[in-house]
Amino acid sequence: MASYQEIKAKIAELERQAEELRRAEREGAIQKIRELMQNHGLSVQDLAGSTKKQPKKDRSPVAAKYRDPKSGATWTGRGRAPLWLNGRSKDDFLIKD
Repeated sequence: MASYQEIKAKIAELERQAEELRRAEREGAIQKIRELMQNHGLSVQDLAGSTKKQPKKDRSPVAAKYRDPKSGATWTGRGRAPLWLNGRSKDDFLIKD
C-alpha cells in the first residue's frame, strides 16, 4: 500500500501533466481559430459584435385610472392595489375624463 506522501506526490505530478496538456490543447485551439478567421476574412471585432449598448426605450408614464377621494392618492391600475381600495369596487374610484 502506498503512503500518504507518495499519493500526494502522484497527485501533484498528475496535476502538472494535466496543466501541460491543457496548455497544449489551448494553443492548438487558438491556432485553429486563427486559421479559420484568416480563411474567412474575420476580425476580432466581427466575433465580438457591436460594443455599443442599445439605447433604452423611453417609456411614457402611465396615466392614473383611480383616485382616492379622501387623500387624493392615485393608482394606475398596475401592480399591487393600494390599501384604500381594499374591500371596495374599483369602479367607485375610477377617474372619469
